[in-house]
Amino acid sequence: MRQPDFSAMLRWPNVPACYGWLSLDRRGRWRLRGEAVTHAGLNDFLNRQYAHDKNGNYFVQNGPQRVFVELEYTPWVLRLTAADRIETHVGEVVHEFSSAAIDEEGNLLIEINDGIALLCDRDLPALRHCLRLPSGEVADDASVLAAIEHPVTGATKLTLAWQGCRVPLHSLRRSEVPGRYGFMASPQAAIADDVL
Repeated sequence: MRQPDFSAMLRWPNVPACYGWLSLDRRGRWRLRGEAVTHAGLNDFLNRQYAHDKNGNYFVQNGPQRVFVELEYTPWVLRLTAADRIETHVGEVVHEFSSAAIDEEGNLLIEINDGIALLCDRDLPALRHCLRLPSGEVADDASVLAAIEHPVTGATKLTLAWQGCRVPLHSLRRSEVPGRYGFMASPQAAIADDVL
């Protein structure tokens, strides 16, 4: 697991944190003051220095300064990079899922070792066949729509099957996601704290 470099904090411990400049969109793209970050080196740096504190505030460690990240949805975004390979937006391969959920907008959320992740909407069609009925057959449209249109929090009859593993698919409302999975979508100065 990658670990951001916090060494500069020892030399300059009282540098004020930065809020409202950096965000992560629902497709896993970094945005600086609303503009997509396109420079490969800067993207690599942001990916490498991404972390969170004990309160679920996500940030990028920039030398001695923490630049807190506004999350458009979840702190992690997953992309299908090959037919049998899923990676986080920071480029780490995901080998297993803990659970999965679908919200009232049809977003697929997958719990990974690092926390809750949103599957990029561009990859939803490719993974549609991974939603399964209790019998193991690919879920029909009516079953998937029932989970989306009636998001009563709790388990559905469906599972998410990936690489020989099957996890239950829960239904929930988008508004419940931050509280359920313990992250802050919009970090605030008063509650940001130490790294875990």
